[in-house]
Amino acid sequence: MLAAHDITLQYGKRVLFDEVNIKFNGENCYGVIGANGAGKSTFLKILSGEIDPNKGSVSIEPNERMAVLKQNHFEYDEFRVIDTVLMGYKELWDIMKEKDALYAKSDFSDEDGIRVSELEERFIELDGWNAEPDAAALLSGLGIKERDQEKALRELNGKQKVRVLLAQAIFGNPDYLILDEPTNDLDLQTVTWLEDFLLNFKNTVIVVSHDRHFLDTVCTHIVDIDFKKVKMYTGNYTFWYESSQLALRQRNSANKKAEEKKKELQEFVARFSANASKSKQATSRKKLLEKINLDDIEPSSRKYPAIILQSEREAGDQVLHIKNMSKSLDGEVLFSGLDLNVTKGDKIALLSSNSLATTALYDVLNGLDKPDTGEFNFGQTITTAHLPNENEEFFKDKLNLIDWLRQFSANKDEVYLRGFLGKMLFSGEETFKMADVLSGGEKVRCMISRMMLKGGNLLMLDEPTNHLDLESIQAFNNALMDFPGTVIFTCHDHHFTQTVATRIVELTPNGCLDKLMTFDEYIANPKVQQQKADMLQLV
Repeated sequence: MLAAHDITLQYGKRVLFDEVNIKFNGENCYGVIGANGAGKSTFLKILSGEIDPNKGSVSIEPNERMAVLKQNHFEYDEFRVIDTVLMGYKELWDIMKEKDALYAKSDFSDEDGIRVSELEERFIELDGWNAEPDAAALLSGLGIKERDQEKALRELNGKQKVRVLLAQAIFGNPDYLILDEPTNDLDLQTVTWLEDFLLNFKNTVIVVSHDRHFLDTVCTHIVDIDFKKVKMYTGNYTFWYESSQLALRQRNSANKKAEEKKKELQEFVARFSANASKSKQATSRKKLLEKINLDDIEPSSRKYPAIILQSEREAGDQVLHIKNMSKSLDGEVLFSGLDLNVTKGDKIALLSSNSLATTALYDVLNGLDKPDTGEFNFGQTITTAHLPNENEEFFKDKLNLIDWLRQFSANKDEVYLRGFLGKMLFSGEETFKMADVLSGGEKVRCMISRMMLKGGNLLMLDEPTNHLDLESIQAFNNALMDFPGTVIFTCHDHHFTQTVATRIVELTPNGCLDKLMTFDEYIANPKVQQQKADMLQLV
């Protein structure tokens, strides 16, 4: 068992944690959630011993091992890829190095022989003879080809390094596996592999992630960091979110009798238990949900932005037409042969295995770049609003948030502008923050305020969930589902894409796929995936 006892952490006057007590054990996966700045990553660092709390302690059972996903992508640059993975099991790696050093000695003594015998015995106990094959299998599962496994880690690109460090954390079957944003920079295939691995993992996992689909698939419990406290709830993220919203509605419904509230909660838990078959952990999760104490279901104190997307004018039937468009960058074809007729009300998920391709198309459509070939035109009634992936150029000037938003508004009234900022949780003195010192998440919320202000009937969104916390992602997700206009978006959040998109368009260097279906239908359709593979093979 891994346990935190009376953990208190304070930086100056800011208290992150106040006498936190929590235990982790069994074949469970705990998803750690909380608003940006709540201390999710810090809490993981306390559990792993990287940070010492001001008060309290962390205990782990004797002879149990913890592994942590490393965030420093340069720490192992000079080591072979396969060795980097083996180093994840420190005791085994130390034994291997000491054995090699002893066997290499020219003056091998009797004492050395005794020591080698001890090391060999422990090496066998740790299944050392299978270490390299197991590490190689892990790397292959994560998409690192055999020819790359002998290279120095510095020879791999950033996305490959993430996979190697993930293999390092997983290697050797640790008793406790701590993962901070493990799906960052992973493609869909690798995320699916990781989900399957964690579902079959027989020990304890503690994970921070903003990917709701991932949390729903792998988590048996949610650990919520809120108001300096850490609370644990049974179920996955969606169960936690919907139950907390139900509890909030019940708290605000003063006229409801206690018996009615209890019946409503019981029906909610029963419904979720019945639907647990959607998860690969169906049996165990169903048992967990059925054991829930209804008193444990509480309203969340978390604040959700009010993202309200309204169009200033009604769009006509002609929205956007693209004909035979192509675009290259530094001699590499990003996409070609793009013919697309966007119709009113379409919600198009724009996909590509190369993120530069989708960004390039948004830049062309917003007049920031020109295509190599082809043309496009918007309908006469169309007003666009663009949320770019990179937004640094918008935040160079030293302006407070009111003056920053005023740049983009015909109505310069402060009360009017405060209304849009307030919807994105900037209120009171926060509106006088300087735009050039905002965090990544705050900048995106400002850009959403700007987008709402514009009132476009065609939205173009390039990775809109980047840097946002789960609350903002959920609010944005709901807003786009309700938006009556047209949307073209690119997003690595599986749940976001599945619930918003009604049409999938994938760009490749040798043409595009255009399918009127949901994201899950698209990735599960073997004919579509074969078409995609054929296109990519022609490159």
